[in-house]
Amino acid sequence: HPGEGQADFGAAQFYENSRCHDGKYLVLSFPYSNGGYPQLMYGENAECFMESMIAIFEHVGGVPTEIWFDNTSTIVTRILKNGGRELTDKFLRFSEHYGFSYRFMNPESGWEKGNVENKVGYSRRNFLVPVPHFTSLYDFNQSLLAEADADMDREHYHYDQTILERYDTDHKALLPLPDTAFDTARYEIVVTDKWGRFTLESGKHEYSVSPEHSETTVMLKITAARIKVMDMQQHLIVTHRRLYGDQKQSSMEWIPYLTAISRKPRSLFNSGLFDMMPDSMQRYMKLCNSS
Repeated sequence: HPGEGQADFGAAQFYENSRCHDGKYLVLSFPYSNGGYPQLMYGENAECFMESMIAIFEHVGGVPTEIWFDNTSTIVTRILKNGGRELTDKFLRFSEHYGFSYRFMNPESGWEKGNVENKVGYSRRNFLVPVPHFTSLYDFNQSLLAEADADMDREHYHYDQTILERYDTDHKALLPLPDTAFDTARYEIVVTDKWGRFTLESGKHEYSVSPEHSETTVMLKITAARIKVMDMQQHLIVTHRRLYGDQKQSSMEWIPYLTAISRKPRSLFNSGLFDMMPDSMQRYMKLCNSS
């Protein structure tokens, strides 16, 4: 029916500021018109999913009345014996905020949402090949939305109309956008170690805070691209680029540590922080005489 949508994910590699990402992309399609919009993401977590959906909602100026989904763990926590679904609290609040209803595919039944399955492949071939190189994921996603608009000016595969002509009917059936924005961020409370660091993703990803906040409790605001570290009064301490991938990684922001380093630079050789420093800074530290 006009105004209904289907959503699915694909995998795509891309380079942002020369850094390679094995990313994902979300496609929201409109089967009535065969229109559709892709958004490239760092991963397939809830923050990436919701930020991409909102970007599409805001671009088209409305919300599908109903959206069909796969049983992705981003949304579905368990499939019940009676065919029902246990859904994440975040998705339930997200769908309630934007007012759309939702339906889920039967397991291994991709043909039930064949329109978006085809649109995922079409988007990869036409928008994401060759491998994209850019400086800003946000800017690239804005260009993807513009390309998807232009792509509608072609004949529909079945009807003697352009996709754009049929999409006009889709657009008129959309729900209005809510007056207030939805906060897609995830909030966590963590305790730092004696060097003022904490880890996420079962210890795979390590982030710095500051020496003044060693062995203390801090609050995290986690979005698709950033992790903001705050004290318990919600004063910002430091902001990190969010890490992705299964390998162990560390993100170090040096400004909060500079005072402590300047006072006793050689004291950090065995701290673990020293190993996280760039090679140029390690060489400089070894030349310092202060103990």
